[in-house]
Amino acid sequence: MGTPEFAVLSLNRLVSDGHDVVMVVTQEDKPKGRKLVMTPPAVKQCAILHGIDVYQPNTLKNNKQALERLCACDADVFVVVAYGRILPPEVLALPKYGCINVHASLLPKYRGAAPIQWAILNGETQTGVTTMLMDEGLDTGDILLKRSVMIPPDMTAGELSVVLADEGAVALSETLKCLEKGTLERQKQDNSATSYAPILTRDLSPIDWFKPANEIHNQVRGLNPWPSAHTTFGTKKLKIYRSQPDDCSSDALPGTVIKTLPLTIACGNNTALQLLEVQLEGAKKMSSDLFLLGHPIAVGRVLPD
Repeated sequence: MGTPEFAVLSLNRLVSDGHDVVMVVTQEDKPKGRKLVMTPPAVKQCAILHGIDVYQPNTLKNNKQALERLCACDADVFVVVAYGRILPPEVLALPKYGCINVHASLLPKYRGAAPIQWAILNGETQTGVTTMLMDEGLDTGDILLKRSVMIPPDMTAGELSVVLADEGAVALSETLKCLEKGTLERQKQDNSATSYAPILTRDLSPIDWFKPANEIHNQVRGLNPWPSAHTTFGTKKLKIYRSQPDDCSSDALPGTVIKTLPLTIACGNNTALQLLEVQLEGAKKMSSDLFLLGHPIAVGRVLPD
């Protein structure tokens, strides 16, 4: 059970490890792009390439047909990777060895929908993946196996997702090997160490230049590729995709352009942030140097304006 690109490596690993994947359950096809072309989830495309049966129910809750179809699979294990839908108790109870989830954090930290993004938004330097035996709670099941990774200071959420997708596939492979050998150990989560990673919204996007540069830098990284951090340039949004804290100390009003090579903005606590990659509303993503060629900005201009 999985939907986005993040889950594809796990499905591929199940196949390459020789497991009998009897069915893939994923979300429904959705319209994408400006032309709203109906597009299948990445996991569905992967399943088709492997010749695996695909099932796309709009919900599993109170769905008798779905329950019957899942029951007919007679699966030993349900593997759940970024599926994006709640599994009701009657589904959790179906497989002989339970439902094993690959979660993109070191549980119990960052339970919830957006663990990768919130780890970066909060300035974490380490994260990882956890396999767990699912229960009815929100990422509260027993921990089976963990793998840790370091987060470089300029890594974006999109880049971290690629790394963790690979780590998740490895963790899943090791978890199932231990299950087959009968050596899999379960560990209860420490609920006192819990933190949450709620779903991302566009409300997180506007930049407050009165915050320190490091905090804004984490906002830029954590919201790349979506929904992206932005400020206002004239009457249009200016999305910021890459940035870098500047070494200089600035006592200018936060939001003030203090340099243009590179484009540098004064931030809170006498800090400053270089904008490296931007996208003006209605235009393409580009380096700030290229952006300035078509949109000269005078030192002293204050954003948002």
